[in-house]
Amino acid sequence: MKSGIQALEGKLGYQFRNQALLVRALTHRSWLSERGSSVPENSDNEQLEFLGDSILGFVVSECLVRQHPLLREGQLSQGKAHVVSATHLHRCAADLGLGDHLLLGRGEERNGGRERKTLLANALEAVIAAIHMDGGIDAARSFIEEHVLGTALGDTEHLKSIGLLNHKSVLHEKAHALGLPTPRYEIVETSGPEHAKVFTIEASIGERFRTRGSGSSKKAASQQAAQLLLEQMNFAEKGEPATSAGYRAAG
Repeated sequence: MKSGIQALEGKLGYQFRNQALLVRALTHRSWLSERGSSVPENSDNEQLEFLGDSILGFVVSECLVRQHPLLREGQLSQGKAHVVSATHLHRCAADLGLGDHLLLGRGEERNGGRERKTLLANALEAVIAAIHMDGGIDAARSFIEEHVLGTALGDTEHLKSIGLLNHKSVLHEKAHALGLPTPRYEIVETSGPEHAKVFTIEASIGERFRTRGSGSSKKAASQQAAQLLLEQMNFAEKGEPATSAGYRAAG
């Protein structure tokens, strides 16, 4: 195990003073559950995952504001959501080979846990927390900038394009973070001739948030509806009345 940890430290670009922190970051609760109640419950990586999620969010937000001073709050939020998404973190964890070093129970192992998106993304967040606890915020920031941010932020135009393509993903993650129901999308109207149809889709989260968007395809309409719903939620968070943009096409 020790040689494996040292090999992983080389990939991470960080050498731990307390390697037990890295081992804990790689320990899934299924591994402990198979070893009886004598193993302390806080020896798995769930608490580190919780801390790492916050550290990651802070560092990514800081980098976005520093590197893209002209972006609006909504665009910054979309860029952040892209970088901290489970899909992106899974890719980063796979590049580091984290799956090869995880301590998993036999059942989790058989079910493909070493390649599972959520499990790997969570392990990466736990590693970030372990680095922070061992070497401080500067060490964690250096790791995040090299292995998570990389070219993910790109230039301002790239970030804008991310926002245009991922409103539904941003909305889904925002709803999840706030403990709200999963966004729902429903086609409420189809108009125009066959060669130039216009779709109107209503996006909603529970009974409180509801908007409509239109487009030449169902995908475009749902993206617009998601964008408008995000704007509506942002206004609600600030306690401000929604502008006409926030309710455009809400009908």
